[in-house]
Amino acid sequence: MRASVQEIVFDCADPAALVRFWTELLGGDPVDRGVDWSYVDPPGFVRLAFQRVPEGKTVKNRVHLDLQVEDVERAADEALPLGAARVGGLVKDEYGAFQVMRDPEGNEFCFVSG
Repeated sequence: MRASVQEIVFDCADPAALVRFWTELLGGDPVDRGVDWSYVDPPGFVRLAFQRVPEGKTVKNRVHLDLQVEDVERAADEALPLGAARVGGLVKDEYGAFQVMRDPEGNEFCFVSG
């Protein structure tokens, strides 16, 4: 059997707010299917969906998105006013750089280059 990815789903407290954060980062138009489910179809990427759950995030994600950017520091700076937060400092090596970030609900993601 071979499957394909239809969408990546984030558990969250406020789907409408979180989809708008990710729309600002990746593009596309936010869609609210109700108070419990929102999604965006970013250009050139799989759908990201956001579903309301009663419990809050308590531990580090086991899976996260790496977002390729030209300038990691600039991308991180631009994401901060949207509600993102840096986790630690910028990491650089001979292959490129990355910055671990959190979205407004604490889900980790990285800006990467190289």
